[in-house]
Amino acid sequence: MSIKQLSGKIVLVTGAGSGIGRSTALAFARRGANLVLSDINQANLDKVQAEVAALGVECLARAVNVADDDAMRAFASEVHAKVGALDVLVNNAGVAYVGNFLSSPPESWQRLYDVNVRGVLNGCYLFLPNMIAAGGPRRVVNTASSTAFATVPTMSVYGASKSAVLGFSEGLSMELEDTNVGVTVVCPGAINTPITSAANVAGPSVSAAQHAHLQEYYRTKGTSPDRVAKAIVDGVISGRELVIVGTSARPSYHVKRLLPSRYRSFAIATSRKMGFL
Repeated sequence: MSIKQLSGKIVLVTGAGSGIGRSTALAFARRGANLVLSDINQANLDKVQAEVAALGVECLARAVNVADDDAMRAFASEVHAKVGALDVLVNNAGVAYVGNFLSSPPESWQRLYDVNVRGVLNGCYLFLPNMIAAGGPRRVVNTASSTAFATVPTMSVYGASKSAVLGFSEGLSMELEDTNVGVTVVCPGAINTPITSAANVAGPSVSAAQHAHLQEYYRTKGTSPDRVAKAIVDGVISGRELVIVGTSARPSYHVKRLLPSRYRSFAIATSRKMGFL
């Protein structure tokens, strides 16, 4: 379902305090949409709420952990009571992890799945019924990653969490075929956001120098989150089901599909060059 006119629509963005989430919130606000924002970081959320409000649209913002079932249920109840059914739900909140699997502590796997997968499931489970019941064209946007279809060494668990988002989104889209709600899954490549600087992002197998190199790569080679936000808005307007955007994302997608062995060799060689293998 495409949504041609965004002015006056209600758009919820999770993980809106920085990076892709912040840029997406502002991109929708510039189109005249009213925003509902959530993030785990209250200080960052307050700043984005002020930026959105300055654009002349309404904005409800709450600090919420998307992996907390009770907190999300309370959040959904408040949203439905105050603004009604969403027109667009953007499940964007996510965390990253880089590190060799066998040296990664189990709590790092749990954190990835709690936020990256359970957060998306919670958003869809709690907001979709009202979206369907309200009628009219509406859309769910789930943020995955290019690692969902073309992962790399040291990002195996992160890639698995994003593959889950991709697979879930594709299946959900089929389940919603006879409803008024469409599904878009976004697969960004390397994006210049604070995600690689977040706490606990580097595992024990990643040295301080390697972590610094990774951060520098994302900072200097990564695509602007504003470009991802534009792609998301365009995807909602056009009703696109798959959005691939960002540094190396599209080439990786095509090479992995058409020449999987070549992609594998390239990914391994690049990781060895960077000292990760």
